Amino acid sequence: MSTEIHLAQQPEADALLGRSSLAALTGMLLDQQVPMEWAFSGPYTITQRLGTDDLDAGQIAAYDPEAFAALLSEKPAVHRYPGSMAKRIQQLCQFLVDEYGGDATAVWADAESGKELLARLKALPGFGTQKAQIFLALLGKQYGVRPTGWREAAGPYGEANCHRSAADITGPESLAKVREFKQEAKRAAKAAKAGGN
Repeated sequence: MSTEIHLAQQPEADALLGRSSLAALTGMLLDQQVPMEWAFSGPYTITQRLGTDDLDAGQIAAYDPEAFAALLSEKPAVHRYPGSMAKRIQQLCQFLVDEYGGDATAVWADAESGKELLARLKALPGFGTQKAQIFLALLGKQYGVRPTGWREAAGPYGEANCHRSAADITGPESLAKVREFKQEAKRAAKAAKAGGN
């Protein structure tokens, strides 16, 4: 797997996301309550601190939890909540070791349908329906993983020519459009909430 990715907006971090399935999954896991670029540059920061050129599910799962949390907490922190995210990353890696022999690519390699792939992604620790659908759309749109019915399984995130999520970011311009979409959605939700009182 080697794909041109622009999620971190930082060449080395994006290169890692383009060649490492586990880095892509980890970036998606980190993508909450922080800017997308910060989340998706996290895997690269972790490799730098581990002194490796890729993430290894077995190594991370076996890492001392306190030491791993400390690694993510170093300045600049990998996430706004480095302690809880360290735990989540370790849970994800342990699951990959137990279920897929530590190979993140195996999660989607032989999925026969979008529905099956969505179910596999939703089974991952830390992946709810929305995160699983966004990652499924990202796999389809940017990594060429397109089992039958992948767009439908990804829900609105699977739509072509839209700017809803990380799946649609191919550079600074589309990043700005996704930001706009998210801000608009937040405003609409706030307005709906205010109207409902």
